[in-house]
Amino acid sequence: QVQLVESGGGLVQAGGSLRLSCAASVRTFGRFHMGWVRQAPGKEREFVAVISWNTGTTSYADSVKGRFTVSRDIAKNTVSLQMNSLKPEDTAVYYCAASSRWPGSTTQYDYWGQGSQVTVSS
Repeated sequence: QVQLVESGGGLVQAGGSLRLSCAASVRTFGRFHMGWVRQAPGKEREFVAVISWNTGTTSYADSVKGRFTVSRDIAKNTVSLQMNSLKPEDTAVYYCAASSRWPGSTTQYDYWGQGSQVTVSS
């Protein structure tokens, strides 16, 4: 069982930045790929970004490429999502998630965080 705890959500104006962080209750990140998935009101879950814990290889949704950066802190067993140049369409609940298999651009994960609300005003 892996518990993921998120922090860093909030309200920001368009063009601004936010940073989300995710920490595991136990030191298990090394066995998982860590991703971020978001869900806007009335929409399906959408892949945002993922990082391979072992190699650091990253993948991003086209909608956030060049604006968002996912990173990991091996020593702290945390993963972060730096969000720059935010747009109103980025407004969503953002979930940290872990998968034992490489999820690619899917939203198929084994464990989920509680979600963090990100609201971008125009």
